[in-house]
Amino acid sequence: MNANNINNNPISTDVVKYVAELSRLSLDEKDTITFQHQLARILEYIAQLNEVDTDSTPPTTHVLPTMKDVFREDVPGGSLSQKEALDAAPDSVRGFFRVPRVI
Repeated sequence: MNANNINNNPISTDVVKYVAELSRLSLDEKDTITFQHQLARILEYIAQLNEVDTDSTPPTTHVLPTMKDVFREDVPGGSLSQKEALDAAPDSVRGFFRVPRVI
């Protein structure tokens, strides 16, 4: 980052602190300044990308133009019976899968 951008930084420390708060991050003053400069450099890079002439570049859905839809036809197939499914389970209770409590 050049010297002019340090004084005219488009990202204030207040913005960095706000984003850190939203992200539940605890930043000290040194980290805040570090992130301020890093975010400013990211914005500078984006500004450079915005200068690239893309008028003659067609929109694409994938970076590889030869990439084709790889999805198969959705065809219903057979399924396991309740007994077959539960027989493969490590634990079951009254016809249901028993899993560890999450909460």
